[in-house]
Amino acid sequence: MSPNAASAQPDKQSLQYIIRTGVAGGVAGCVAKTVVAPLDRVKILFQASNPDFQKYAGTFSGAYRAGKEIYQHNGVRGLYRGHSATLLRIFPYAAIKFMAYDQAHYFLMPTRAEETNIRRFMAGAVSGVTSVFFTYPLDVIRVRMAFETAPRVANGQPIHPSFLGTAHHMYLEGTHSLPPASVFNRFPMLKFYRGFTVTVAGMVPYAGVSFLSWGFLRSYFLSPNKTGHRPPTPMADLVIGAMSGVTAQTASYPFEVIRRRMQVGGLTRPDRWLRWSETVSAIWRSAGWRGFYVGLGLGYVKVVPMTAVSFTVWQGCKRLLDV
Repeated sequence: MSPNAASAQPDKQSLQYIIRTGVAGGVAGCVAKTVVAPLDRVKILFQASNPDFQKYAGTFSGAYRAGKEIYQHNGVRGLYRGHSATLLRIFPYAAIKFMAYDQAHYFLMPTRAEETNIRRFMAGAVSGVTSVFFTYPLDVIRVRMAFETAPRVANGQPIHPSFLGTAHHMYLEGTHSLPPASVFNRFPMLKFYRGFTVTVAGMVPYAGVSFLSWGFLRSYFLSPNKTGHRPPTPMADLVIGAMSGVTAQTASYPFEVIRRRMQVGGLTRPDRWLRWSETVSAIWRSAGWRGFYVGLGLGYVKVVPMTAVSFTVWQGCKRLLDV
């Protein structure tokens, strides 16, 4: 490499580089989530065992009929309920995730020769855990908004879920019915971290496998000895992103089902914190091992295009922002 080429390489630890990679990741996350928001709404209803929609769970036609019912009763707004909270969460979440991945990748694998699958996995896992730690309360609020299919009634008037309204309702949830010594009365912010431990446990295989697949497939199919020195195309990014989504979703899906059930625990058991063991037992008793994969087919339909679009837009924005 010539001195001029070396000097043209960006400083990956500079503030400008970090901000640009964060913006690229945030935009990618918002675009990808908007594409699949209606599918996400239906999947949450299935995963959390919403009683109004359990009759549709388990088939692609059921997902279509569930979406059709939501549309008939609430229009397009019903399909995108909770999406405002999604965007508020996903921009910082995706920005932190991709930014943390770039930094972890540079720290663990500063040169191409040092890239290994275990290091790719570690970089992805670190980025996923870091991002979810800072944005988890926003995800819980989004899930609660998506779970509620009937508006609450106050003074005879229906109150449709809103981001601030749902957050306020969750903060006050059980305030008068719980004993003063209750953990939720002493630390009300814990209500916004229901299911956090299982989320972290699921994020490690999801983000780790996702970025491992992304890095491995790009190095295998797009290495210079196979493509010369042509830059990767958006179509290549799209296909590799889709394949990464399939492997990551398969590896982490049971954790996602457990997490959704724990996140809506404020509606089913507002008096206390739901534990892993009782959530897993409840799922097993009601549906056996299949209960941990309810909605997986719909999950593929959602995650594959979402991951593909996310990685593609991320790479496109990085090229546009010269990072």
